[in-house]
Amino acid sequence: MSEPRKAAPRSPGSEGPLPSSASGPGVSEADRRADLVVVANRLPVDKVTDPDGDSEWRRSPGGLVTALEPVMRRADGAWVGWPGQPDIEVEPFEFEGTHLVPVSLSADEVENYYEGMSNDTFWPLYHDVISPPRYRRVWWDAYVRVNRRFAEAAASVAAEGATVWVQDYQLQLVPAMLREARPDLTIGYFHHIPFPAYGLYSQLPWRRQVLEGLLGADVIGFQRVADAGNFARAVRRQLRYQTKATGITVPLPDGTSRNALAKAFPISIDASSYIELAERPDIIARAAEIRESLGNPKKILLGVDRLDYTKGIRHRLKAFGELLEDGRVKVEDVTLVQVASPSRERVDAYMQLRDEIELTVGRINGDHDTMGHTAIRYLHQAYPREEMVALFLAADVMLVTALRDGMNLVAKEYVATRTDNRGVLVLSEFAGAADELPSAIRINPHDIGGMKEAIMRAIEMPAAEQGRRMRALRKKVLENDVDRWSRSFLDALEEARRAKKRGRA
Repeated sequence: MSEPRKAAPRSPGSEGPLPSSASGPGVSEADRRADLVVVANRLPVDKVTDPDGDSEWRRSPGGLVTALEPVMRRADGAWVGWPGQPDIEVEPFEFEGTHLVPVSLSADEVENYYEGMSNDTFWPLYHDVISPPRYRRVWWDAYVRVNRRFAEAAASVAAEGATVWVQDYQLQLVPAMLREARPDLTIGYFHHIPFPAYGLYSQLPWRRQVLEGLLGADVIGFQRVADAGNFARAVRRQLRYQTKATGITVPLPDGTSRNALAKAFPISIDASSYIELAERPDIIARAAEIRESLGNPKKILLGVDRLDYTKGIRHRLKAFGELLEDGRVKVEDVTLVQVASPSRERVDAYMQLRDEIELTVGRINGDHDTMGHTAIRYLHQAYPREEMVALFLAADVMLVTALRDGMNLVAKEYVATRTDNRGVLVLSEFAGAADELPSAIRINPHDIGGMKEAIMRAIEMPAAEQGRRMRALRKKVLENDVDRWSRSFLDALEEARRAKKRGRA
């Protein structure tokens, strides 16, 4: 029996009204309001303390910050987020032309909202249950509470009629909470990770509340057309709302309805900045040093990932190890460099993954290393962008073997840096980037035999074919850069704002 259509839901987990004016803790009426407010789990800065005990804020690495940095520079906007350390209170402050509004989290909230609900429930569920998700009510309660705090902070700093752009799965309830408090706002939400098929999503005990939270936005963006379709199907099945290509009909308390647009807006990179780095003489020289330090092998394979079970690192190592065992590649000729930056190190699944990968690397190197050559150079560290570009220039083959990925910006970064039109991208069909980069060698990372053949094809690919493929890849990345992504999303929000204004006229 179908569930009845639920009209005009109150914001999920509502615990009383948010502030309706632009005032709030740490923000006086004298402080400026922003016409564009980004709300994300983290601020775009990290607090760094030197050996003398002096602290300063530095811009964070990472895909989201890199993607939104140009947008915020132009907009002179505000960014609401957690400063990255528990139990600290930080007043709003300016950083490189952006007004930063810190949201404080306790150690318990970091454990329950972030490590628990966000990364031990939503992350595995939304990545096709590669690791089993856990459903704990105490985590959900913390998630609701923290989402409300983010919504309050955004409401306090947004100017009248402002645009608020909420980012990612940690904050799925914020759009509805904001709409309830500030109906004057135009609200966007972008989902950076996959949205699962309904058969998986329906496991979530709070599935209706999350959908209602997301539908508080005027525009709901996804990485892939398939993700937007999965979301629309979940809305139809759970809420019985009407969904069309033009949007989702959301009922209002007065018996009318509004339209929420849910569609794909594939994210990208600031390609020009990567090209500039790739052409710097010092970075070109560093790439040559890297090759030299590896013993000048004929081919260098490269993987760059967060240490995460969704990235397919174990599958990649297995395929490369078997190629060495089979004698199809020799350690003197081919080296795999695997950068695995630390990630969620307090979550059990990630600790187990690190142990597995390091054991595998040790076994393969023990079996195949010589005094002068190493099979796998494993680097469990994060590197600055300049060093990453040098690695991209040094690598003959880029391996992106994700089991499930919203986009994977590393694939685009590698392509952008290859101004020589050389190099080969081996790309999982389960990464969002595969939709945009059909000239890559596509693989199913679960098919180890197929991956081995793809790696050999990449190693042996003639220069002419490399050039043909890389030119096509670079054309896509340069045309569809982060500026185009942000413009297209903000244009959709502007159209929603105009439609709202027309509705009131």
